[in-house]
Amino acid sequence: MAIIRLDAATDGRLDVFCALTNHQLRNSVDPARGIVVVESQIAIRVAVGQGLEPVAFLLDERRVKAMADVLDAIDDDVPVFVLPAKEAEKLTGYAVTRGALCAMRRPVAPTLGELLDGARNVVVLESITDTSNVGAIFRNAAALGADAVIAAPTCADPLARRSVRVSMGNVFMVPWLRMGMTGTWVQELMEALAKRGFVRMAMALGEESVSIDSVDKLAGERRALFFGSEGSGLSEEVLRGCDLSVIIPMRRGVDSLNVAASSAIAMWQLF
Repeated sequence: MAIIRLDAATDGRLDVFCALTNHQLRNSVDPARGIVVVESQIAIRVAVGQGLEPVAFLLDERRVKAMADVLDAIDDDVPVFVLPAKEAEKLTGYAVTRGALCAMRRPVAPTLGELLDGARNVVVLESITDTSNVGAIFRNAAALGADAVIAAPTCADPLARRSVRVSMGNVFMVPWLRMGMTGTWVQELMEALAKRGFVRMAMALGEESVSIDSVDKLAGERRALFFGSEGSGLSEEVLRGCDLSVIIPMRRGVDSLNVAASSAIAMWQLF
């Protein structure tokens, strides 16, 4: 490993950690793959364990020893930048970097067919733009039996820094892909799911919605759960394409939960 100690966070070699937007990171270095910035020792260890390729590390002095086993295993030409803790905080403006950042090449996504062929339980996210919710859903998916996650073109990037951090690196544990930015993605996905025998279920309120308790009598072994934004919910096109609309029974006039919370309940019950 090549340890490089720096005095200030303004060093241009640290731009990948602080000066690029998520869009720029997705398209930097290698346009086909781009870069993901992974924050915290836990998430970095998960990412390395899943085979992601480190490009550069940024650690505060206290984390060099704690990460020694990871650093010893990386290629000698991967730089390990070391900053005083206070300087490292300046990169993000808040003291939650947990002292460890790693810029890594984004993993190559599978094709839709590859993703679905080996899956039994699938989660689909439409128009969920809050990266914290996306990260929490991936953590739920990893823990509660989802085999794959599919993000609509309108969904926040699962590899945005906050999403990765909130997921505690579990975004690297569950195979996923983003549908192409076309007007036919819903039709393409619905047809691919139906072809493979998935029952397509919308988590949505509606006159014909069924209780989550009764789904086992209506759905087969391969299941796809669709979650929409907390504001507008799922689109009409997605609702028309689903076989069932499912609700979680509630009390006191509450009609919905935070999407991350409802995903945890739905996956625990149905997966």
